[in-house]
Amino acid sequence: MELYGVEIDSRLLLGTAQYPSPAILADAVRASGAGILTVSLRRESGRLREGQDFWGLIAGLNVKVLPNTAGCHSVKEAVTTAQMAREVFGTNWLKLEVIGDADTLQPDVFGLVEAARILTEDGFEVFPYTTEDLVVAERLIEAGCKVLMPWGAPIGTGMGLNNVYGLRSLRAHFPDVPLVVDAGIGKPSHAAAAMELGYDAVLLNTAVAKAGDPVAMAGAFKLAVEAGRTAYLADPIEPRDMAAPSTPVFGRASLA
Repeated sequence: MELYGVEIDSRLLLGTAQYPSPAILADAVRASGAGILTVSLRRESGRLREGQDFWGLIAGLNVKVLPNTAGCHSVKEAVTTAQMAREVFGTNWLKLEVIGDADTLQPDVFGLVEAARILTEDGFEVFPYTTEDLVVAERLIEAGCKVLMPWGAPIGTGMGLNNVYGLRSLRAHFPDVPLVVDAGIGKPSHAAAAMELGYDAVLLNTAVAKAGDPVAMAGAFKLAVEAGRTAYLADPIEPRDMAAPSTPVFGRASLA
């Protein structure tokens, strides 16, 4: 998988919030084989010493870091946070979040497009957290985004893929744009389903961090993403309304 010219070995992206302990986070990352870790500057670096310790842990895992603007509700707030993140983490990569609704955490797609345009013009390589809306996707691409991250369901709900039709349509309309299902994944089967639709990767956090055994769940998601991708490449059969016997009926024995 190639994102902004960088080859990533794994198609699983993992968030780093809400884990029971730093040690469990580190073990879960290793078990997942994740190729990218998302990190929130606002949350993890709020208190100087804890931020330094956390960053030391992440750096020691030798995984590509994708800072995000989690918790930002305006264009100005997102842009300012992005600029600080670039200084702290030393990367132009940015997962851009501009939240528009406090209950569903749905993106403010108008602010998202505006912020994406400002940041790409400033040299950022933006990964926008968006909806499955085709028009919004087109506007984000026009703003300079070369990766799109549509939600599967509201953040943290674990409901899986709420709008399979919309996600399938997005994949069909943008066959050459890397697409990552971000948010709402709750079980490995959800991740496999996203990959079977032809998505390039999935990003999740709560499903692993809040699991009874985060390390085991991380390993399960690794297998699910690999299985879903392999199934997509193997070209699954199309569903049909009528039964079709798997055993040929011609030449079968008949009793007189």
